[in-house]
Amino acid sequence: MKNPYEVLGVSETATDEEIKTAYRNLAKKYHPDNYYDSPLADLAEEKMKEINGAYDQICEMRRNGSRSTASSGSYGSDSSYNRTSYPDVRQYIMNGRLDDAMELLNGVPEGSRNAEWYFLMGMVFSRKGWNDQAYSYFQRAYQMEPNNTEFQAAFNSMNARRTYTNPGYQTSDSMGCSACDICTGMLCANCLCNCCGGGRGC
Repeated sequence: MKNPYEVLGVSETATDEEIKTAYRNLAKKYHPDNYYDSPLADLAEEKMKEINGAYDQICEMRRNGSRSTASSGSYGSDSSYNRTSYPDVRQYIMNGRLDDAMELLNGVPEGSRNAEWYFLMGMVFSRKGWNDQAYSYFQRAYQMEPNNTEFQAAFNSMNARRTYTNPGYQTSDSMGCSACDICTGMLCANCLCNCCGGGRGC
């Protein structure tokens, strides 16, 4: 098995930011969209899998403390590195394939469902317009990882949306919160893009 650091072209003493940059550059280079209808499409897909696998492996090793890092924190303390477990699900959500995303998520055993799982399920329900269900999943993700800025933003946005659209807070001529709907949608899309780093749907 290849050394994951060699796959990304970085040393084992590379900082978290250096690893993130190396991953993003390679992901952009080998993204399948760049090889549409190309005879190299299959090779690019395999390379992309290798890059994703190496990146995920480094994240896991650093979370477990099996590799030192030159930065002040580890992957475990940087929430942006805890969002790599479900790249296919994120891709499906970005492409609007919500049923496919939900099918993959439902296939994850209950004992293996981490905070990201709940966040992504919340994203699916949010895109479907099922806000009560989305709120519950966002809330669970945030409770499991309160320091994760992505989960926190999604929960706070949905919480504010629910509060604003509550009849007790509406004016007499208010019929909803269309502006809030747009903002929430943009926020959620931005969360996915910020985490996926170009190779995962951006």
